[in-house]
Amino acid sequence: MHGPSPATLLPVEGFPQVAFLKPALEGNPNICVGDYSYYDDPEGVENFERNVLYHFPFMGDKLIIGKFCAIARGVKFIMNGANHKTSGVSTYPFFIFGHGWEKAAPQPGDLPYKGDTVIGNDVWIGYEALIMPGVKIGDGAIISSRAVVVSDVPAYAVVGGNPARVIKQRFEDAVAAELQHMAWWDWPLEAITANLGLITGGDVLALKLAFSGLQGKL
Repeated sequence: MHGPSPATLLPVEGFPQVAFLKPALEGNPNICVGDYSYYDDPEGVENFERNVLYHFPFMGDKLIIGKFCAIARGVKFIMNGANHKTSGVSTYPFFIFGHGWEKAAPQPGDLPYKGDTVIGNDVWIGYEALIMPGVKIGDGAIISSRAVVVSDVPAYAVVGGNPARVIKQRFEDAVAAELQHMAWWDWPLEAITANLGLITGGDVLALKLAFSGLQGKL
């Protein structure tokens, strides 16, 4: 056996609060999730999509989540649809109410737009963290509980607070770059299974040797 199927909605028997997100969100083209990323919520996986806020199709922005991410209950993603025009005297969205106020509709480019929100691979996002529009979170990062993430997070960084700031780097920059190059999350499942001890351990050199042995098979 080489792990559970990524197409399984509830992969932990008798523990329905943990769900793989990819099969749960296949009907939403604006949320893209990689294999084995999971959401943990005792009230059900359907709460995840409710936590992707102001995600209006006409905005065109996407929430992109990589593989093997762990997302805790109450994590929220604020998307670009939450933005108001800020260049005028008032930020009030008069136009949405019509009845003559539609003439104040913002023109293309008036509303702040920060692009897609992108979560890398093997990212752990803690309880009730808040991710703001257009943020990019690097591979292997850890977002602490109730952090408010307003800017990009480097790979393998630990961030926390409001606004979130880097608390520490999990690895030196050169090691983090090596880990991203090895990208264990893209290995064949049998290779991941065979090397779980190295992937969950701290011996980067040993993992690098295993990666070298996989060259030509990836």
